[in-house]
Amino acid sequence: MKCLLVEDDRALADALVNALGDGDWLVEQALTGQEADFLVRTEAYDALILDVGLPDGDGTRWLAAWRDDGIDLPVLILTARERWADKAAGFSAGADDYVTKPFEAAEVLFRLHALVRRSHGHAHPIIKVGELSLDTHTQHVTLAGRPIGLTAQETRLLSYLMHAAPRVVGRTELSEHVYDRDHEPDSNVIDVQVSRLRRKLGAWRIVTRRGQGYHLVADASNPS
Repeated sequence: MKCLLVEDDRALADALVNALGDGDWLVEQALTGQEADFLVRTEAYDALILDVGLPDGDGTRWLAAWRDDGIDLPVLILTARERWADKAAGFSAGADDYVTKPFEAAEVLFRLHALVRRSHGHAHPIIKVGELSLDTHTQHVTLAGRPIGLTAQETRLLSYLMHAAPRVVGRTELSEHVYDRDHEPDSNVIDVQVSRLRRKLGAWRIVTRRGQGYHLVADASNPS
């Protein structure tokens, strides 16, 4: 999963980047609303963490403009403002959740996972596709109750496919949501990583749809 962090406090931003990275998130950063505005309109993200007090205007103003233009990714607001009126303004602008400073980085991570999970239609923190399970809080994967050892990149790739299942996910979408925009993979890299997942999980679980992409299936007898 890939997140855009819009925060001008560099110390706080660094702490969040480290925490999110430990949770297998790819994090891109913006220091101003204007920089964030360019990125959300040109790049694909699974969620956005938005500070309210930005150097070039209130974060809720930028958020309201994005919502007006149909940009609907999940947004978690960070702010030192604790008044209900300020929280109401954030939700009215289109925020999905709200965390006040100071906060624990782990809380942000939990809330972010919940936002993305719900955006894909999953209420429970454990996502299951047949015997395959993903704990969205810990990013641990099990198959029939047995832990599966995956690399960080394999975990991000599988997590995205599991969130999207049973929908077919195209190569471009995978490239945008699973890989850093400064290190976007060629098609062979995705093929290699999918092949590694198939060896670890069972080849039939990840079906290739020619000209469309990949999707996870729950039952070997019904790969549709």
